[in-house]
Amino acid sequence: MSTNHFGVRTLARGGAVLAAAAILALTTAGAASAHVTASTPKDAVQGGYTKVTFRVPNERPDAGTVKLEVTLPAEYPLASVSTRPTPGWKVEAVKEKLATPVKSHGREVTEAVRTVTWTADPGTRIEPGQFNEFDLSIGPLPDNTDQLVMPAKQTYDSGEVVDWNAPPAEGADEPERPAPVLKLVAKTGGDDHGTATTTTAVADDGHDTAAAAATDDTARWLGGAGLVVGALGLGLGAGAVLRSRRAGKPTA
Repeated sequence: MSTNHFGVRTLARGGAVLAAAAILALTTAGAASAHVTASTPKDAVQGGYTKVTFRVPNERPDAGTVKLEVTLPAEYPLASVSTRPTPGWKVEAVKEKLATPVKSHGREVTEAVRTVTWTADPGTRIEPGQFNEFDLSIGPLPDNTDQLVMPAKQTYDSGEVVDWNAPPAEGADEPERPAPVLKLVAKTGGDDHGTATTTTAVADDGHDTAAAAATDDTARWLGGAGLVVGALGLGLGAGAVLRSRRAGKPTA
């Protein structure tokens, strides 16, 4: 086997490896970002109130999302839960009796919202390749935990229901279907009723959405760049083979 042919094979194999790696990076970047997440515009302070936004991307190429059900944590009941109208969607908040009443603004609260469900009107859905956002105003936030895990069920018009219910595990990889998580920070003074903030995804005026989108775009850009590099490698290998054959050199 000639040295030239060995070099051609090395280039071709290198290009193939780069292309495969780029495809894997692009695929995993998309998968990592495509799940239901929760976020707030500012830090969500323990004991305070905040607006939380659930960002719901449509993962299916041949079906639309028509329903979202979010379950609020029973171990940390929220005395105040308000919904925000979303055009084209009906929203229902269902309360449950509390095993142990809680105090809020000097009064005893014996029941709290347990689930909130958004259902699309006829003809409305989250289309493939699109997402929508659903807002709640909640509080007072608990002061004895640093996060609220809020499982969500995403229903498609094909009948498929996806449970985003896996809680985070410290030190472990992100689960396949993680539950939306709202991170809480300790109170440092100031107004408890200020809107609070960050977890894993969008905001009220689109600015946090833009930040999340920028992160996704960066991952996809890197994956695309890898594809280009891989394609160049394959092209170099193929070109070298053709030059070798035209020059009448042996290929083995």
